[in-house]
Amino acid sequence: MAGETVKSMKDYGFDLVAAAPPFAAQRPTRKVTHGRALDDPYAWLAADNWREVLRDPSALPDEIAALIKAENAYCDRVTAPLKALRETLVAELRARIKEDDSDVPEPDGPFAYYGRFREGGEHPLYCRTPRGGGPETILFDGEALAAGSDFFDIGETAHAPDHAQLAWSVDDKGSELYAIRTRALADGVDRADVVTDTDGSLVWSADSKAFYYVLVDENHRTAQVFRHDVGADPSTDALIIEELDGQWFVDLRESRCGRFAIVSIRGHDASECWLIDLRDAQASARIVAPREPRLRYDVEPHGDLLYIRNNADGAHDFRISVAPLHAPGRENWDDVVHHRAGAMIVANTVYARYLVWLLRENSLPKLMIRDLASGEEHAIAFEEEAYALSLDPGLEFDTNILRFVYSSMTTPEETYDYDMATRTRVLRKRQEIPSGHDPKHYVTRRLFAPARDGESVPITLLHRADFTPGGDGAPLLLYGYGAYGYALAADFDEDALSLVDRGFVYAYAHVRGGTDKGWHWYENGKLEHKPNTFADFIDCARHLIAEGYTREGAIVAQGASAGGMLMGAVANEAPRLFAGIIAGVPFVDVLNTMLRGDLPLTPPEWLEWGNPIADPAVYDRIAAYSPYDNVRAQDYPPILSIAGVTDPRVTYWEPLKWVAKLRRTMRGGGPVLLFTHLGAGHAGASGRFEALADTALEYAFAIACAARAARAVSAPSDKSAASITS
Repeated sequence: MAGETVKSMKDYGFDLVAAAPPFAAQRPTRKVTHGRALDDPYAWLAADNWREVLRDPSALPDEIAALIKAENAYCDRVTAPLKALRETLVAELRARIKEDDSDVPEPDGPFAYYGRFREGGEHPLYCRTPRGGGPETILFDGEALAAGSDFFDIGETAHAPDHAQLAWSVDDKGSELYAIRTRALADGVDRADVVTDTDGSLVWSADSKAFYYVLVDENHRTAQVFRHDVGADPSTDALIIEELDGQWFVDLRESRCGRFAIVSIRGHDASECWLIDLRDAQASARIVAPREPRLRYDVEPHGDLLYIRNNADGAHDFRISVAPLHAPGRENWDDVVHHRAGAMIVANTVYARYLVWLLRENSLPKLMIRDLASGEEHAIAFEEEAYALSLDPGLEFDTNILRFVYSSMTTPEETYDYDMATRTRVLRKRQEIPSGHDPKHYVTRRLFAPARDGESVPITLLHRADFTPGGDGAPLLLYGYGAYGYALAADFDEDALSLVDRGFVYAYAHVRGGTDKGWHWYENGKLEHKPNTFADFIDCARHLIAEGYTREGAIVAQGASAGGMLMGAVANEAPRLFAGIIAGVPFVDVLNTMLRGDLPLTPPEWLEWGNPIADPAVYDRIAAYSPYDNVRAQDYPPILSIAGVTDPRVTYWEPLKWVAKLRRTMRGGGPVLLFTHLGAGHAGASGRFEALADTALEYAFAIACAARAARAVSAPSDKSAASITS
């Protein structure tokens, strides 16, 4: 257990005397829509040249750049008393990482491929050995290539079918624009032709002479699929598919059997799939089934059949159908796995002799396997109260081996190879925690919070085994997301131990907007039902108080991106519940963003939040909860936001405007802090150790907030601490 406890955390605080916070200039701007006037004094913080800034952060206008730097300096000064704690936390976090870690090799033909790290390395190496053993060959040295780069994110490394070439993609700005290069493995030298402005994904042709990729357009939308002949001028690349509707995105992947590239064109409520024959350089893409409103499907070819996971005909939690490959239209879909309400089919894959699907029921996952010849089915499940499972389908199609990864909030990741014929499993890797970890010292629980409308909201939590709920409980970090159908997995997070070992309870609120309890859970947390997400989070907090895990004013709330919107909303609605708020890359300026159809993600997002340009009722609905527009003259808890200048998903100005408005409007409380990465985007720093600084800042902030809450309990009438160590 860490040396510090809840009791000793009372020593931590913020320095609110050393410097005054920056105050952004107010420049009146009014926009009238449907007769509604929207006044925004901070609209000027959205740079007109934002597209240029994504590619070159130094292009940010001087006045805006100066404000961002002033915010960073203020954050550093206020958290200066936490410097030693942050350094301690970085050391703790790093000590839990196996520095020379290596993936379990994945066999493919004559070789086995894997990634690994050097001791102290920030970025991975991609390697192979002869199948069955032999000397290692380093195919791609990410650590060497990243030398001298402020940001270096590897999108994909993919060896060609001939095993003689490698293609790789890298983003060096944080703007999610990846350049693809290829190299001959005989000499390891990259070829001169470079394909830029892609999403990082690629699929090799069967003859290894070309690859397919997705181009990102000027609005940062994946819109086109091209074929690039290795060694050719990228300007001559052949356009294969183009999606002109700005509300749809294009994705690309290789089929499990290796015969096709699968192009998925997705909106927020529907999808459409196309197949490209990788054996034919002249092949055009073939559509599977034309898009229909609210029809979601994905496909996996198998011989002369096509397996289709879909929600057609009211199968809200999905079913699996088959159709002839030569006639895959909707009229030919026959069910092989029937829909069962509440048992959501999350993903599936097909091997030569087996169909595999991942099921989630009552927020717990289960793997299902069917022998295609006999039709026999069996399940893989685990006994812990809450846990996570993920598929790792591997590189080979004709195999009996299924690889999956298991973990829980107490149990580090375990990678298994499961023989689907003999139904036996072999543990191939257990995540090593070099500084030590004993699951017996921790408890994971699954609770259900009663929501105000009668629903029950799952909560997964982790605490020390020597903690007993009751009394004033403990400081508690409550994490939430609740959007896009994304479910929070109850997996192992070694970083969280730095809070739990200091006496925190660490909890996930599985609020509506995700698919934690099936598709209806998502549908009831979007569009007109979006306020359910915020209400669920608040109800989870109150249930944890009622159950004795914590108390009012001792909860630190955390969320990122759309979860950052959740943070902004609950800060407005129930500030007294929280000791602090941590909002990563927060989507808080919802109304203004949804009123701008020129922004990268706005048109497709209308299906998630609604289109306030077209519908006055939608305008009013978003205006009622948009965190930026609902900042109030009230006390706010301490707030920490972290952002990135090159973020294409949540533009840097959203948290910048939000923080500026909070400071001008709030009656008391705080501090309100913002740290913005000047050379990174949505995911923050790219290196595995560099990223620990952000986590250490967040956790030090949480500890300082818990310390303030503890001081308030022990000396409620003592106001003197507020001046320096508030």
